Amino acid sequence: MASTTAVIGLGRSGMGAARLLKALHHDVCVFESGQTPQLEQRAAILRREGIDVELGQPLQFQLFQRLRPDAVVLSPGVRWDHPVLIDLRAQDLPVFNEMELAWHSLKDHPWIGITGTNGKTTITTLLGHLLRQSGCDAPTCGNIGTLATDLAMECRKGRRPDWLVVEVSSFQIEASPSLAPRIGIWSNLTPDHLDRHGSLAAYGAIKASLISRSDIQVLNADDPELRTRRSHWPQAQWVTCGPAANLEPGISAALAVEDGMVASPQGPLFPVDTLPLPGKHNVSNMLLATAAALKVGLLPEQIAAGLRCFPGVPHRLERLGTCQGITYFNDSKATNFEAACTALDTLDGPLLLLAGGRAKQGCDPDRWFHRIADKAAAVLLYGEAAAAFAQQLQHACPAVPRLQEPGLAEAVPRAHALALEQGVTTVLLSPACASFDQYPGFEARGDHFRSLVQQLPSGSR
Repeated sequence: MASTTAVIGLGRSGMGAARLLKALHHDVCVFESGQTPQLEQRAAILRREGIDVELGQPLQFQLFQRLRPDAVVLSPGVRWDHPVLIDLRAQDLPVFNEMELAWHSLKDHPWIGITGTNGKTTITTLLGHLLRQSGCDAPTCGNIGTLATDLAMECRKGRRPDWLVVEVSSFQIEASPSLAPRIGIWSNLTPDHLDRHGSLAAYGAIKASLISRSDIQVLNADDPELRTRRSHWPQAQWVTCGPAANLEPGISAALAVEDGMVASPQGPLFPVDTLPLPGKHNVSNMLLATAAALKVGLLPEQIAAGLRCFPGVPHRLERLGTCQGITYFNDSKATNFEAACTALDTLDGPLLLLAGGRAKQGCDPDRWFHRIADKAAAVLLYGEAAAAFAQQLQHACPAVPRLQEPGLAEAVPRAHALALEQGVTTVLLSPACASFDQYPGFEARGDHFRSLVQQLPSGSR
């Protein structure tokens, strides 16, 4: 039997990996545990391209005894610590994910890898925007938008990017052992995905491994967890939203904020409010992107010009417009408590908050409860987490009214009516939860929210 590469999972990543392997002249077989009509459609597409697909195949050791593949490529949703995969790695069978596969095809191009619990999508999008505004071919890909394997296919057809700006999640890093960007950016570290990684220490070690393999490290000095690792990277480029003099010994600022200006050790570069987005978190995002852009070779005036015309990121504090005097914000990308706190910190209260979905395990909601108590006139809960959140909120902030609805379709019109009744002028969707109880991803959730807001009674938007 000819040597075959097995791909596990028939999502976007699995399809991208299978196509790239086929282009690289591998025999490929895709295995998928599900067997839905949608998966049947995807399987039919790949089969027409000459790629074998087997549906209804759970991840079992017998699968690999039968196929005897020369390598196994995982989709990010497949757990790295699955017992079958541990056994395969113990037998020295190469097991990695689609990001590692893309890296092997694209490592002749310089990578900027961006990771962090929160902020990485904004930093990735902003940095790609800055580079392209300056004339670079700098596509963004990875955990955002275009798959890295799809970009690898474009490069095989002749595209030659100047830089790859790649958002990299912990799921992708843990199964990409050789991924080594030219520049690595780490925004912050707070508890997330602990049901998969087990502890904050394990989660942080995964992200730190990417930074350690990067030639240049760009780090957020305002994050306490990152500061504890300062001895690991003595030459790191640290940024801070405050004055450089406020940093503790052992950390020197490549960029800081001095008297309203973004400043390097050589002097001021441009006003801190050049980026037209609200919130301290966006100042931090701007500084991290700016530090990387300077390392690429952009001039401060090029960076400032790019910042001025940056439109922001969909689903991250996205202002949808105003209806009957009520302004709606789509923060669907806030899939954990810390990200949801950022939205509450940024907007003025009182506001009406929509929250819910599939709660993440092992994360501490206390700060979120405090911000709700400070800012929320009421909380409208929906989805799988609604009942549990209502009970927790009753205990943590009993003065804040709590309402429950099955989903956003019911919650949005009720929120609008309640805001009109109470004279509240801001409605915020910031779920603090994953979307997978009702949606395939946070993008679909945010798009649904946007469409529901557009269906509200006519008013200026």
